[in-house]
Amino acid sequence: MPKRRRMHLVAYLLAGPTAHHHGAWRHPEADLAVFTPQWHEHIARVLEAGKFDSLFFADILGLYDLYGGSFASILRYGGQMGLLDPIPLLAIMSRVTSHIGLGATLSSTFFPPYHLARTLGTLDLLSGGRVAWNVVASHGHLEAQNFGADQLPPRESRYDFADEVVEAVCRLWESWDADALVLDKQRGVYADPDKVRYVNYQGSWIRTRGPLTVPRSPQGRPVIMQAGSSPRGRDFAARWGELVFTLQHSKADMQAFYRDVKARVVAQGRRPEQCVILPSVDPIIGETDAIARERQAYVNDLVQTEAGMAQMSGHIGVDLSRFPPDQPLEDMQLEAGSRGSLDVVLQGTQAQGLTLGEAARRFATSELCPQIVGSPESVADQLQELFEADACDGFILTPTLMPGMYEQFCRAVVPELQRRGLFRKEYAGTTLRAHLND
Repeated sequence: MPKRRRMHLVAYLLAGPTAHHHGAWRHPEADLAVFTPQWHEHIARVLEAGKFDSLFFADILGLYDLYGGSFASILRYGGQMGLLDPIPLLAIMSRVTSHIGLGATLSSTFFPPYHLARTLGTLDLLSGGRVAWNVVASHGHLEAQNFGADQLPPRESRYDFADEVVEAVCRLWESWDADALVLDKQRGVYADPDKVRYVNYQGSWIRTRGPLTVPRSPQGRPVIMQAGSSPRGRDFAARWGELVFTLQHSKADMQAFYRDVKARVVAQGRRPEQCVILPSVDPIIGETDAIARERQAYVNDLVQTEAGMAQMSGHIGVDLSRFPPDQPLEDMQLEAGSRGSLDVVLQGTQAQGLTLGEAARRFATSELCPQIVGSPESVADQLQELFEADACDGFILTPTLMPGMYEQFCRAVVPELQRRGLFRKEYAGTTLRAHLND
């Protein structure tokens, strides 16, 4: 009898005031101690007790400053910011856990392959094989300027460049055989030099000699995570991604993305199950459905219009401060490319007659990912329905109230999913790759 398919759950984190919900930091119960190690240790323990496959940190290498030509609105209203480097935070979290995966977002555009391979390889080895690299091809010129360039490489070549970076990083990780360390005191042999080799990688943009200084971890190398959405990004995810993070607005959108990326995975010569696809959802949980809806209304009312305008400006590449918030979306005159970007961001709201300000507030509540609202049983119902409709292999959970949402989900929803046989009760292995194959 074939083993029943089970959900994968990954927690989205951002080392700043917010994740997807740009007003939740204002909630009376929000814990804002993100600048302390204890905050991160607590989150890691909660999620591991909930048997999550992994947690991961999204990241932004700068402050969005397109809106009004300034970062003032993002800072003043607590918009989406990656204020701290994820790598030290994951090192802290690895020390208080033993099973949960640890994902870091690092740019293939700005970090050299040897640096990426050594940093991630070290953390993977020290954590016992629990690391994922969320590969991003940076898209913001503000990030380029922070790294000494006037602008990014041309759009059409960014993923070609990223392909070479990942190729080089993987070659470096493979420069040590799994059994290269000998550690034989009697014979005086520390490592077998015949099992460590040069890489001599040479691409159009990337060159690295190797070998890496870091031995292999128990899972061989870090898991590759990716979030491409464009056709070229999906091809990149199909080639490399073991875990794909996607932002979709509805069940139909999730199903279409799932079918498309799985087909691309097969076209790359891989098996569909080798790529786990997880859309983002934002749970809001109450003792009853009615209480959950009240909590949703309360937290969503904490979003400020200007914060949403500033955040949406950064996403679509247009300074929305030059448009009045009460202007209907359908009346906005934007360049063709920018209009298209706005439509993608606002997919699912275009037929609702929203003004720009209303759309910005809507965007700032969840970046238009579904808010899954209800009692623990109702939230489990909604997740199960999406999972069994071939819309996903599980979910990236993005929090509203921190750390309360994760505490509540692990305490109330996880046991319900376990009771239904949809989610693990115990970890079957100790590495992240083992969890993804569970």
